[in-house]
Amino acid sequence: MTFPRYPAYKPSGVEWLGEVPEHWNLCRTDAVIGSCRSTINADALAQRPVFHYSIPAVQETGDGQLEDGSDIDSGKLVVTEPQVLVSKLNPRKGTVCIAHPHDVLTVCSSEFVPLLPRSEDIRFLWYIVQSENYRTRLESLVESATKSHQRAAPSDIYRLMWSFPPRMEQTTIATFLDRETAKIDALIAEQQRLIELLKEKRQAVISHAVTKGPNPDAPMKNSGVEWLGEVPEHWTVMPLRLAARIESGHTPSRSREDYWVAEECIYPWFTLGDVWQIRDGRTEYVFETQEKVSQIGLENSAARLLPANTVVLSRTASVGFSGILGAAMATTQDFVNWICGPRISPEYLLYVFRAMVKEFERLKYGSTHNTIYMPDIFSFRAPVPPLDEQREIVSMVRESLRQLDGSFDDLLKSQELLQERRSALISAAVTGQIDVRGLVAEAGAA
Repeated sequence: MTFPRYPAYKPSGVEWLGEVPEHWNLCRTDAVIGSCRSTINADALAQRPVFHYSIPAVQETGDGQLEDGSDIDSGKLVVTEPQVLVSKLNPRKGTVCIAHPHDVLTVCSSEFVPLLPRSEDIRFLWYIVQSENYRTRLESLVESATKSHQRAAPSDIYRLMWSFPPRMEQTTIATFLDRETAKIDALIAEQQRLIELLKEKRQAVISHAVTKGPNPDAPMKNSGVEWLGEVPEHWTVMPLRLAARIESGHTPSRSREDYWVAEECIYPWFTLGDVWQIRDGRTEYVFETQEKVSQIGLENSAARLLPANTVVLSRTASVGFSGILGAAMATTQDFVNWICGPRISPEYLLYVFRAMVKEFERLKYGSTHNTIYMPDIFSFRAPVPPLDEQREIVSMVRESLRQLDGSFDDLLKSQELLQERRSALISAAVTGQIDVRGLVAEAGAA
């Protein structure tokens, strides 16, 4: 749909805003909003219910959540009236929300900057801070160039220049965006539902292949392993340590600078920082790492250079992700590594691990730092079919996943385009590049 533009525009004098509707008022944000910095310390939160707008909760759900105040270990800002919260951290993520006081004590992270509208429509203000123009401008003002620790100064947030229409027009724009973004969000949610179904189908394909094999008519037997169920009668079910040699990873002492001389660090070293390569379960082989380790570091630690085709499995923090080393590498202690013997192929073992997702969930311990401990790893049991069947299973799985992943990519692309459309619509509306006044009136008349 093509939207109309306003009849007349004027230069804003602000490079990143460009032209704005002639009747809109250009001013600093702090001219139309107030701030609230009422704080409460962690001790005062103990043993009482607290509604908490935390950074993680807002990023995950767009809202806060009810918590036991005893679990909150730092001071917070008190929320006593409706306000827009803008995170100072990593502006590109756009962690923002509208916060309301609840029946219980309501607080927010001190990493939020509260914006209390005086006479402005709070929904219009919320859409402003969601817009691409706003995020891009804040990102250009961050105090740190470190990607993971970018932080905008509260003063920059309060003083940001913007162009504001009259209050009634703000409400009209917000109403229009409520309606149109709800339509787009519904489409995005449907795409996400289909993506989740494809993920489940993908997992089912892998699990069925490595537990039932390529022949649907093969006689079956009880494996004696809960996660396996029945397997083909001629398969061997055995401890994996008898089919592949287990090697643990290690980290040479960080306190020894001579172990980490940049010019001498020449061997790839697979760490949790590299798990992103195998997190989606599509990549089989990994060839590069963020960090490297030196020969002297290897010689003076339990780390060792593992051969290509070693299967790696993450066992701490990011638990249960697996891949195959495409070249000789070392790993950290966060991985358990499997050097395959003559009875099992690396590719088949990889798919065994990718079939064990629920088993890994059952075995991991810890609330903040999950771990699968070595005794459980040594007790892993899995089906080991003849090598020719292993190769057939791998081929069969790859072909099935190739088709599923094609559909998966199409859905992701469609979802990405919808999100881009949503972002563009918000930015166009709150900067006055489109005139939606008649559209909202027509909708109300209908």
